[in-house]
Amino acid sequence: MTTTATEFDTVMLIARVIVGVTIFLHGYNKAFRGGRIAGTANWFEGLGMRPNGRIHAVAAATTELASGVLLCLGLLTPLAAAGVIGICVVAARTDHRGAFFMFKNGWEYVMILGVLAAVIGAFGPGGWSLDAVTGLDEVLIPDWRGLLLAVVPGVALGVLTILCFWRPPESSGE
Repeated sequence: MTTTATEFDTVMLIARVIVGVTIFLHGYNKAFRGGRIAGTANWFEGLGMRPNGRIHAVAAATTELASGVLLCLGLLTPLAAAGVIGICVVAARTDHRGAFFMFKNGWEYVMILGVLAAVIGAFGPGGWSLDAVTGLDEVLIPDWRGLLLAVVPGVALGVLTILCFWRPPESSGE
């Protein structure tokens, strides 16, 4: 059974919207719900993010909001995917370190979001996207470039953030 372009476009649209809306809502929650940026900043400081939790709260919320919108629109898709991957790398190390399974504060959830973002970056947004309408898909995703544009900066910026700004709290056992 072969997949038609329309089937591929539909699958990529669904994947983009699911990941995009999910990550957007994470950013929205950080910025506008619960404790807002101030509460998120306190939480990040409790996780060990330095020198100031507010910087990381604004950066995380902005990255999640922007990446979510860009994925939903299918615009600059590999770069939007890189934003999701970077967020997931940082979250996996700083917050979801308990085990594999989410119900034990594990990293399975952020792994799934990160891998889905990498797949979207690799295969491109599909024909029903602003990348396709503007021709950016031919520049950003014609072969292995989409995967590299999503994974390399996403992982690199996530790891760099951890190395430069994360100091595990004393009680974490690390």
